[in-house]
Amino acid sequence: MISREVAWRMFASEYNASTLDIKGDGERAPSYVITPLGAKVNRIMVVGVLTDKQNVGTDVEPMWRALLSDGTDRFYVYAGKFSPEAVQILSNLQTPCIVAIIGKCRTYTPQGGNMYVSIRPEQIVETTPEIRDYWIVETAKSTLKRIELTEEALEIDSPTKDDLRIHGFTPNMADGVSQAISHYGKIDTNRYRGMLLEVLGQVTSDEGISMPTGDQMFSSPEEFDIDEDELIPAEEEIVPPQSKEEEQQIPPAQLDDDQKEELILKLIDSLDTTKKGAQLTELAREAAKSNIGESELEEITTSLLDKGLVYEPTIGKMKRI
Repeated sequence: MISREVAWRMFASEYNASTLDIKGDGERAPSYVITPLGAKVNRIMVVGVLTDKQNVGTDVEPMWRALLSDGTDRFYVYAGKFSPEAVQILSNLQTPCIVAIIGKCRTYTPQGGNMYVSIRPEQIVETTPEIRDYWIVETAKSTLKRIELTEEALEIDSPTKDDLRIHGFTPNMADGVSQAISHYGKIDTNRYRGMLLEVLGQVTSDEGISMPTGDQMFSSPEEFDIDEDELIPAEEEIVPPQSKEEEQQIPPAQLDDDQKEELILKLIDSLDTTKKGAQLTELAREAAKSNIGESELEEITTSLLDKGLVYEPTIGKMKRI
């Protein structure tokens, strides 16, 4: 009897960066996606905002394509004849909504092109912001452990699975991390530490959830430890709120990225008079008054889409979630 593979908690930013898959030998042998941080993934468990869905098949044989934003990037979800329950649930969900998905990893590599990853859902459940926040923190904890292991392995010259087993890696992680380093080379782990710092800043719940601090995100691996059942306490920096007058005194050229995103969110709200979304042409015109050009606006809206703060109800419109 073939045992069911563990479903990994993983952020879209790590999953989408994967360009290595391992095909199993035999008809029923499992296949795996090897991520840059050495996760050897067959099944995945994700939570985020379902921002878009579309039946790209037919009424007789539906094939639903959906986008799920977890705050770091977007997962691509495809449900067809092999996932009848998921097809039924997706067809009834109203976007935007928060959902949890457990599914199988799928890859597609066009001839001579790059590998693309997606999820074929096994289970889809609509859930709450509190569950999403809990998933973010738990996933950050798991990701941070993989970052530590990858950094430890990078200290070894061309590490093999056996080398990493000697250093205390589990068989699964020793195999995954050794293959990841062989394929991806010297992984930029600080990129993923920065990702964790950003996504943890999006957690809205504060009851019963404690998080790694910014200093811990960029400490060397040996300077801190995470117990599997205990999260590192967070230290909150208290910043006095600005008054509206103070906010208005900041010239557009001096706005940082967060302030520009907040400005665009406010513009979307003010332009969405019909409650069906703000016209992108009007948004571009208003953003230009604050010295935000079309290319910069596109970068800002892409960031907002990735964070699950806005979605596109129809082509040419942007609506706040």
